[in-house]
Amino acid sequence: MSRQYPKYPLVGVGAVVINDGKILLVKRANEPGKGKLSIPGGMVNAGEDPGNAAVRELEEETGLKGEVSLLLGVYQYVEHDDEGNVKYHFILLDYLINVKGGSLKASSDAAEVLFIDLNNALNMNLTETTKELINDILSKGVSSCIGSRSIIMH
Repeated sequence: MSRQYPKYPLVGVGAVVINDGKILLVKRANEPGKGKLSIPGGMVNAGEDPGNAAVRELEEETGLKGEVSLLLGVYQYVEHDDEGNVKYHFILLDYLINVKGGSLKASSDAAEVLFIDLNNALNMNLTETTKELINDILSKGVSSCIGSRSIIMH
């Protein structure tokens, strides 16, 4: 199924890596959100466990290996075109990941990778769902960040 104008919402995952008060962000190389910063992530393959997908996407985009610690939240991203049609619709499962090795480097869908102080991250050019995630982490703390938000773009 195409990512643009899907018949049904697509399932994606995000890998949340936090180290010394800094969150790992990637500069998106592709739409939606090209040029904006977001957590590493991507689509769940058919038959793939979502947690495993988050770990896979982390390694593909950043070179880091890890393991799932916690499901932080479930988010939604919907973008409409000028005629009101649904151009993108993703259900996103964001997992806290403990890094277990690898070398930090941009690859695949990431034009750049960087650690940004959580308190300064909201001043950056973030995707809307990343902004919501960081707001949740800052307001609730990582361990109590389990929740659900929806982002609808018109």
